[in-house]
Order: sequence, then structure tokens, then C-alpha cells
Amino acid sequence: MSNDQEQEKTNANTIESLEEDSPVLGESSSSLQDELAGKTEECKALNDKYLRLAAEFENYKRLTQRDQREQIRFGNEQLLKELLPVVDNMERAIKSARTNGGDSALIQGVELTLKQLSGILAKFGVQAIETTGQDFDPSAHQAVSYGPSNDVPANKVLDEFQKGYRLHDRILRAAMVSVSSGPAHFSEHDSTTN
Repeated sequence: MSNDQEQEKTNANTIESLEEDSPVLGESSSSLQDELAGKTEECKALNDKYLRLAAEFENYKRLTQRDQREQIRFGNEQLLKELLPVVDNMERAIKSARTNGGDSALIQGVELTLKQLSGILAKFGVQAIETTGQDFDPSAHQAVSYGPSNDVPANKVLDEFQKGYRLHDRILRAAMVSVSSGPAHFSEHDSTTN
């Protein structure tokens, strides 16, 4: 055997004899084991706390990224809302000029400008809301009037007073519409007077 191996064997024998001869060293060993078990539990608790904190941080990052995407997607919403009355006025001007027999070159110019403006709005995700003949949808339509109609079934849009617009999946402006209450019902009083 080498000197190092002999030295290790001697040290191991010495430790064993000390543990057998000294009850204090045995007690010290059990208290060390208790302390080690306590530190192990503390380490597990800290690791659990770290994992929860890491999960919370991941959730925070995900929410922040979603908010950032929403801000980019709808950041120009206020500007687009401000442009809608311009579109309305251009449509009214074209309609009025046609009914009053206005200058066709002027009408054509306004139509081209309206077409260009509508194209720009569409490029940024603005679409007109379909109304006439559609089911009344309180999230997209604002009912201005409610009346009977023999041609249009109940809860369908009769007429559109002002166009509504949607920005992606969000309502930019609700459409102002009149809604059908269905066919007019005659009362007994109406039938006796006829």
C-alpha cells in the first residue's frame, strides 16, 4: 500500500474510535443531520418561491407584449374617428350634387377624393359596418327609430342614417339605423272604423 492510502485508513479508524468513545461527537453528528435537514427544507422553500416568481414574471412579460401589440394595432384610433365626419360630408356632397344637377367634373373629383380616403382608411383596418337588411346588432348598431314594415321582418335594419365603422374587431363608430318591428298589426278599433 502507498503512504496516502495508509494515512486515509488510519484517519478513518481514528474517527470511528472517537465516535464510539465520545457520546458528544455522536450527539453533534445528529444535530448536524438535523441542521442539514432544516437547510434542505429551506432550500426547497426558496426554490419554490423562485419558480413562482419566475412564472409571475413570464405572465407579466406576456401581458406587456399583448398590451404593446394592442397599442400598435389601435394607436391611431382617435385620428381615424376624427376622419369619419369628413367621409360623411363628402358622401353628402356627392349625393346633394347629383340630386341638384351639379357640375359632373366636380362630382367626379369629389368621388375620386372619397375613394382615395376610403382606400387609406381600409389600409389601416377600417371597414364599414353592413346595415340595411341585416339583423339588428346592439353592439354595432344604434337604433334611432323603431317602426312597422310589411316588407322587412322584425328586428331587421330598415334604413341607415349614418354609416358605422369598425377598426379591426373594435367598433369605431356604431351605425345609426331604424329597426323594423315587423308587419303593422290592425287593432279592433281600426277594423270597425273601416
